[in-house]
Amino acid sequence: MIEADDLTIDYGSSKRKLRAVEGVSFRLGQSESLAFIGPSGCGKTTLLFALSGLITPSKGSVKIGKKKVAGPRRDVALILQNAGLLPWKTVWHNANLSLVLAGDYPARNAQDILEELGLGNVKSRFPAELSEGMKRRVGIARALSISPSVLLMDEPLASLDTLTREKIQDLFLTLWKDRGFTLVLVTHDIEEAAFLGQEIIVLTEKPARIKGRVSNREVGPLDYRQSEAFDRTVKALREELER
Repeated sequence: MIEADDLTIDYGSSKRKLRAVEGVSFRLGQSESLAFIGPSGCGKTTLLFALSGLITPSKGSVKIGKKKVAGPRRDVALILQNAGLLPWKTVWHNANLSLVLAGDYPARNAQDILEELGLGNVKSRFPAELSEGMKRRVGIARALSISPSVLLMDEPLASLDTLTREKIQDLFLTLWKDRGFTLVLVTHDIEEAAFLGQEIIVLTEKPARIKGRVSNREVGPLDYRQSEAFDRTVKALREELER
């Protein structure tokens, strides 16, 4: 479903070139999940932007399906570190923004998704009236409103408290299993990577190169955090990050 081949990304001119990502290659099947983990500032977000088509690689390529990514695609949704909500628009209008931009609103709307995410009773509120957890859920609703085949997430739960973070991780897991989209997560949180990624790629300091890979195929049950397999994956990730 997603194939990256020797992905390399530079910023700046040839005289002042800064390499952010170097030689990253991977393959991810349809409806599978992948987590990238590495130090802060290593180039994880740049890598995700290349997968979304927002950045053109300096070298190498990205394919989704059999088609080379040459720009943003309507079947690919991106959730950023903050919810990115428009403060002057209600929950309803923020959730439907992707459909508006795609020209699909009002023929389609995000009502069912808002209800599924427990936001149906706050759809007339503004972002300033919401908790941080609710804001993140509105961002999820907006991403899912276009029924993406690929969901890309850039540290979407950063700065949340532990319990809220775990509840939304559970939500991501349930949505991924129910809807069958391909999931790519960028995080610096070891346990988040272990809970959501069937495959986990460990990246080096900038420029981001592949330092190691950890297979984590037992991902899926909501009680996975309490399993021995989860503990083994967390331990393996710590060892990869520290070596």
